[in-house]
Amino acid sequence: MRPWWVAAALVVLLGSLLAGLLTGAADIPVPGVVLQAVDWLPFVSADHGLTPVEQGVLVELRLPRVLIAAVVGGLLAVAGAGYQGVFRNPLADPYLLGAAAGAGLTVTLAIVLIGGDAGAALVPPMAFGGAVGGVFLAYALGHTARRGGTATLVLAGVAVTSFLTSIQTFVQQLKVEELQRIYAWILGDVGGGWEDLRLVAPYAAFAAVAMLLHGRMLDVLSVGDDEAVSLGVRATRVRLAVLLAASLATAAAVAVSGLIAFVGIVVPHLVRRLAGGSYRVVLPLSLIGGAAFLVLADLVARTMLAPAELPIGVVTAFVGAPFFVFVLRVTRRVDT
Repeated sequence: MRPWWVAAALVVLLGSLLAGLLTGAADIPVPGVVLQAVDWLPFVSADHGLTPVEQGVLVELRLPRVLIAAVVGGLLAVAGAGYQGVFRNPLADPYLLGAAAGAGLTVTLAIVLIGGDAGAALVPPMAFGGAVGGVFLAYALGHTARRGGTATLVLAGVAVTSFLTSIQTFVQQLKVEELQRIYAWILGDVGGGWEDLRLVAPYAAFAAVAMLLHGRMLDVLSVGDDEAVSLGVRATRVRLAVLLAASLATAAAVAVSGLIAFVGIVVPHLVRRLAGGSYRVVLPLSLIGGAAFLVLADLVARTMLAPAELPIGVVTAFVGAPFFVFVLRVTRRVDT
């Protein structure tokens, strides 16, 4: 990997984080925000001059929001890159194996059957459990088939997604007055707090490190299973490890943000076109690039209809849907 690619990606990420801190309904002086950000650096002290109210808005509202957006964007992008490496398919998505459907069902159950503040408090852990459960069902169904492999696993994911989505639709009709809350979650939201970050941090760190450690193995798998085996790589074990790490990353992201589509397709593809196709490059740059991409998407969501906010999933869909068509057109051959 060329160091300047990492440096450029980090500069973009830091710039997007600063832009996210500067943007909001409250009018906070720009120099004060910049000096406060400098003051957060270790071994650095700066007199930011912000009032307690302004500092509270910055620390309790804006900072956790941009950090959640960065973590979720990085997880979805690196998970998408991992799925694409395992399936050797540039259109593979982090929600491929039922994570979105499982999370959607459990969140709907929490909102409809529990409701109130108790139901809202249960949304992140229920989403995480549902996403993991959906992926587990896809794995279990895929392994019952006589002929295994990635194609069978994808078909199992499609079947599980269809089944869980049908149950979710049924549950929604039991309490139609909660549809707005359900769809608000489905369309994505990164406006959580520090508690959400504490919930997702350990899973995010473990999944990201596990994915990054398998970059070289994914490069070997890209030349074919027979060649990988001849080089001493256990293809099945590597695929399973990457799929589990990518699924954990997806579940962690869904738990705190809802369903945000296309990040796992757009960012890895841009990285490949700019920096090359080696997964030792694609995975770390997707992690950084995905973080910057979703912070900027949230910035657009907050400012386009200010003082109202667009759901962040709408913004990523506006970007991702045309990009998906572009990828579909330029992809000459898709392996299944």
